[in-house]
Amino acid sequence: MTIRAEIEDQFRQVAVEYDRRLAPLTDNLELLNSGLDSLCFAVVVVRLERALGIDPFSASEDAAFPVTFGQFVSLYEHAAK
Repeated sequence: MTIRAEIEDQFRQVAVEYDRRLAPLTDNLELLNSGLDSLCFAVVVVRLERALGIDPFSASEDAAFPVTFGQFVSLYEHAAK
């Protein structure tokens, strides 16, 4: 499974579990408009760390939280290299 596919899967699973209406996951989707709240994002990040073995937010002190879904995916793809 690719990093993008794993991220999409986690977004969908968390949306279902927390009864959120998830917007279509496009690169330009602003995360604030995704349908997930801050708790959901925290759950996604923890699950991605377990699934992928990386946490780009703790790996770099200057890592800013991405604004769009595409930036979120890119952050993980870059951290995996």
